[in-house]
Amino acid sequence: MRDSSLSFAGITKPDLAAAVAATDDWIDANQTSFNSALPQPFRGAASLAVKTLLFCYVAMRRANKLRAEEDG
Repeated sequence: MRDSSLSFAGITKPDLAAAVAATDDWIDANQTSFNSALPQPFRGAASLAVKTLLFCYVAMRRANKLRAEEDG
């Protein structure tokens, strides 16, 4: 499914590829900080995959691409 509300006008494929690589590098560089920010016992019990999905969930909520029950 495509999101027609997003505009990538003026962004080339190499620009996008560089942004993806930079984001991936940032996540690698900040993984320890993110993990440390998570409260126990979640931090100790959650797998890397679950923590990654949590990060994605929060990012998608911030981008208004996911809604939750508390949104009404």
